[in-house]
Amino acid sequence: MLRKQFKLIAIALLVAVLISCQNFLSHSSKNQPVTIKISGWGDPIERRLLQEVIQNFETTHPNIKVKYEVISEQYMDVIQARLIGNAAPDVFYLDAIQAPFLMDKNVLEPLESYITPAFNLADFEENFLSPFKYDTHIYGLPKDYSTLALFYNKKALADVGLNQPPQTWDELLTYSQRLTVDRNGNGRIDQYGLGVTPELARLAYIIKAFGGLVVNQSGYATFASDESLAGLRLVVDQYQERTSVRASDVGAKSGGEMLGRGKVAMVIEGSWVIPFLHENFPQMEFATAEVPRINDRSGTMMLTVAYVMNRESKHKQAAWELISYLTSSEGMAKWASSGLVLPTRRTVALELGYDRDPLRIPLIAGVKYATTWQIGQHPALVMNNFNNQFFSALLGEQPLTQAMKRAENEANEQIQAQQ
Repeated sequence: MLRKQFKLIAIALLVAVLISCQNFLSHSSKNQPVTIKISGWGDPIERRLLQEVIQNFETTHPNIKVKYEVISEQYMDVIQARLIGNAAPDVFYLDAIQAPFLMDKNVLEPLESYITPAFNLADFEENFLSPFKYDTHIYGLPKDYSTLALFYNKKALADVGLNQPPQTWDELLTYSQRLTVDRNGNGRIDQYGLGVTPELARLAYIIKAFGGLVVNQSGYATFASDESLAGLRLVVDQYQERTSVRASDVGAKSGGEMLGRGKVAMVIEGSWVIPFLHENFPQMEFATAEVPRINDRSGTMMLTVAYVMNRESKHKQAAWELISYLTSSEGMAKWASSGLVLPTRRTVALELGYDRDPLRIPLIAGVKYATTWQIGQHPALVMNNFNNQFFSALLGEQPLTQAMKRAENEANEQIQAQQ
């Protein structure tokens, strides 16, 4: 009997020890930092700033470690491959142009259940949030944005007697003629009126100016309509009249460089050009204005990117904590302080004084009428076909109408094949 009692006591002690060890291990595990991964792209300045914001996050969230990965090339191809292989990061950048495709594929975590009143979602303009909403869910929170504005060399305009920027596209064409200069009389143009980037991402608002659409509600290309062609013809005619020029035509890499080097007097570009010109061409006096109206309509582009969460993340709460911090007033103020992009929170724009900055006011003004850069679930097919054929028309290799009909037909055949 006594031996049996000792045996029962020993078993009880062993069970108690095992439970104690299990509780200890569980408690220790809970105190171990969780590591999550975030992926994105960006130039060296953006990378440095994001790394600084992440370091601040880790300081205030000691139980979460963040691994930051930069994907420099073929970003969406890499992300999609990893999503298929269940190896995608917990958090990643998502451009508005790519959002419809991924939102439809059920690979993103809806965020509305994580958002509390303290997060103050109302601080974001609806124009920034809507590209990342789908089927009653919010799948992304916009980290920044830019519209397009007219940048111009103040001295170049003054030299030909122009004391204010053009207000309409007709004025822009007239200005461009006066600002296209052959200073030496040798038949070589030293300065063109306008620098252009002939890509769909910069032209969608021009397509809309006369009532055209890039894609219809079913996602099929419709940019060959008479209304679309009316806008696009403005760009083609000006280029062929040699009062506008592409960056590569003058040995430059971007619109900002064209303007800074005096190759053009005006460009239509985004907020990133402001710090670029200040840093690389500090002697040049430039100003900005809203994009000139076309067909009595105000127009520009809205380019925005969000943070999204992988639906298969194993650390969703930690991933949300990171997204919440990066898009908080504190995190966003640090991120937007470089001036490369504009903050999507109203309070941060006020804090940084961007609403009072003459260079940024036209960019901010464009938010209320901008065309969001989002063209359905097959953006690559629409973009690639448009860009290839439009460029051919720009160079005069084929009529614009023929080029756009060809691009539209090819895009739609490819879209149909993927349905």
